[in-house]
Amino acid sequence: MIFVTVGTQLAFPRLIDAMDRIAAGLDETVVAQTGPGGGAWAHLDHRPGMPPAEFAETFAAARIVVAHAGIGTILSARGARKPLVIMPRRAALGEHRNDHQMATARQVASMTGVHVAEDEAAIAALVRAEGLEAAEETPGPGRARLIARIREFVG
Repeated sequence: MIFVTVGTQLAFPRLIDAMDRIAAGLDETVVAQTGPGGGAWAHLDHRPGMPPAEFAETFAAARIVVAHAGIGTILSARGARKPLVIMPRRAALGEHRNDHQMATARQVASMTGVHVAEDEAAIAALVRAEGLEAAEETPGPGRARLIARIREFVG
């Protein structure tokens, strides 16, 4: 199963519409949390929102997660060790008030298991890929420095 999530604050029709078209050619269920605004998608098991327990259960059961470039979703995918495909919202397309998701995508693109897709073709290729690498919760170099500084301070 593929899980698509766009967060709870804003709809993301470009991503949801793309996943509906992609799902038509897949032999796999695609569950989508579409955000506010509603819509009709023939190839998605969709709902605007999910209670936290259902969201967590769906996230855990997913083979792959496709999402906006929200930091909460990125952290969740790393913690759950799920392959994550992100498509950042773009201010120029009226999808957000600024391009912070584009900046986020640039920063996380080098993380293991976080795959950035700029368009529908890239998403389609990634969700069809065999053995897509999963996100990892690997600490960055700053973590060791922080721990050393805390140890130094404490003791």
